[in-house]
Amino acid sequence: MKTALTIAGSDSGGGAGIQADLKTFSAHGVFGMSVITAVTAQNTMEVRSVQAIDTGIITDQIAAIFEDIHVDAVKIGMLGSKEIVETVAASLNTFLPAIVILDPVMISKSGHHLLDEKAVSALKTELLPLATLVTPNVPEAEVLTGLSIRTKQDFYEACISIKELGAKAVLLKGGHSAGNPNDLFYDGTDFFWIKGERIHTKNTHGTGCTLSSAITSNLSNGLPLRQSIEQAKTYISEAIRNSFSLGKGHGPVHHFYSFSKEERSDLI
Repeated sequence: MKTALTIAGSDSGGGAGIQADLKTFSAHGVFGMSVITAVTAQNTMEVRSVQAIDTGIITDQIAAIFEDIHVDAVKIGMLGSKEIVETVAASLNTFLPAIVILDPVMISKSGHHLLDEKAVSALKTELLPLATLVTPNVPEAEVLTGLSIRTKQDFYEACISIKELGAKAVLLKGGHSAGNPNDLFYDGTDFFWIKGERIHTKNTHGTGCTLSSAITSNLSNGLPLRQSIEQAKTYISEAIRNSFSLGKGHGPVHHFYSFSKEERSDLI
């Protein structure tokens, strides 16, 4: 079985973060492992509080995995602070995983800031150069580049700007744009639009985490990068289409939508 490691925050509501990542890995037949960077008190409506994990524990979590289990790919999500960004970067420079997918989580669905200004600077200098692929949404890309992203031309320019920060490839997600949520993939040479369909539902909690984890899973399973992205886009679209109303706010997407009721029972 192929393996994937998520380095991210815990979502007590189960819809995003570590919980969404592990569900996505399982749905793709990949053995998931986790390094928890922060614990959030969170539900479908809000992030009430965040407790960062001690950097020494984060270092130990990463080392414990790499020194024992082969890691086919790493997905990075919420980090929270400059110190945690630097800690994760130092560990990755030690163990040098072949595939690193960076989802630059900055703001929660409810509007809670999850990455401070100093951490953004560290992420740009320390982690982006290690990334096989970085997957920002429009607000995150605007923070990374300082650009206002409104038009198709803005998408192209933002991808180029982020690529110049050191990432090997960029997937700029279009979910925050008007119309259909088309994403722009830039591999450093060519641009490819990954088309999407706007599904009208409020139950979109964890979409970014799930998409990046699906890409990570596909890469772990040996698919090329562009195909991994295209298949992950299909997966998240169907997970949104089959999402369900859980809680009073933004409900979660359905990570196991393609499984029968009996198969889902086996997973649980």
